[in-house]
Amino acid sequence: MDNELLPSLLEGFGRATLALSDGALFHGFAAGGDAVATGEVVFNTSMFGYQEMLTDPSYKGQILVLTAPHVGNVGVNDDDRESSRVWAEGLIVPDLSLAPSNWRSRAGLVESLAAQGVPVAWGFDTRALVLHLRSAGALPGVLLCGPDPGAERLAALLARAHGTDGCDLTRDVARTEAAAWGERPWVAPGTGSSLNGSVLGPRTPDPGPRIVVLDCGVKASILRQLAGGGAEVTTVPPDTDAGAVLALRPAGVVVSNGPGDPGAVARVPETMAALLGRVPLLGICLGHQLLARALGGLTYKLPFGHHGANHPVRDEASGSVWITSQNHNYAVDPASLPARARVSMVNLTDGSVEGIVAEDVQAEGIQFHPEAGPGPHDALGVFARFLDRCRRRG
Repeated sequence: MDNELLPSLLEGFGRATLALSDGALFHGFAAGGDAVATGEVVFNTSMFGYQEMLTDPSYKGQILVLTAPHVGNVGVNDDDRESSRVWAEGLIVPDLSLAPSNWRSRAGLVESLAAQGVPVAWGFDTRALVLHLRSAGALPGVLLCGPDPGAERLAALLARAHGTDGCDLTRDVARTEAAAWGERPWVAPGTGSSLNGSVLGPRTPDPGPRIVVLDCGVKASILRQLAGGGAEVTTVPPDTDAGAVLALRPAGVVVSNGPGDPGAVARVPETMAALLGRVPLLGICLGHQLLARALGGLTYKLPFGHHGANHPVRDEASGSVWITSQNHNYAVDPASLPARARVSMVNLTDGSVEGIVAEDVQAEGIQFHPEAGPGPHDALGVFARFLDRCRRRG
């Protein structure tokens, strides 16, 4: 493109500035009106799934940077949402498609985010930004869409920005009342493949085990997979104690993903500890970290987390390698685990813990997201294995 034409083509877009707590500044353009977002700045390297990421409650408190070269090209729809709203504080991309082209699209990404007050910025050198975050780690930052704020205002905004350390964000995103869930995975018409965006898949003929999901910010896809496996699913708030959970007579309990620091999450580890040995447990992502703490283990913060769709994970029992979807900033400290818990899966990029099992109490934790399908179906067996345990118990 002729560089002399660039200013006129960009005339309709405002400025966007990302300021990080270590003093680094990055610049681009704003897509929409003036807005400010603060939060921990993290990057996701997946080439697809921006709507699922933005509506994942685990991104509460974070500004999301996507490295995919084009974002917004397939628009948004009602089927691919992981929750009822966008939870990311802001979005930064290298290039933004303003005219989506997909038969499933019901609206454009920019309009959807603008309606929810989420700032969108594009034209950033995301390669430089990601390299900086890989070196410095996930940092608090401010995304400001609008005129140059000036050094004084920017400093004031940065003073209010903070990361997720010490933050229990589960109550901000979780359901506040118990609720039944019946929606199953989507399939394409006339096929048995699990492709989103068409008709509901068949329910298994038997009523299936009753599963209680302790909602710390659960993704809809997790609930769909449980229901698709034949389970009778009920979600309950994170403050639900063990007695109230057991009063629902579950065959198994799932503790979900969610945002924030597992070391700061109140009550849930105590509830899980009280349930150990009384009902099969499955912890997913944050739930996996909370299971480790319920067993007496510890968690720690990774430098810049795992956020992407092609993370290789080795099953220690079989030696097989799964391709997994990941979204977490914290991990389980293997040295802190008690003798009753063994590490069942390991991340091959950095050796971090991806799974734990305490067989004597029928408890399992999975760090990655088995409901997501980059493999595409490597990890769905996690749900089948858990539901089989629950059926045998019933």
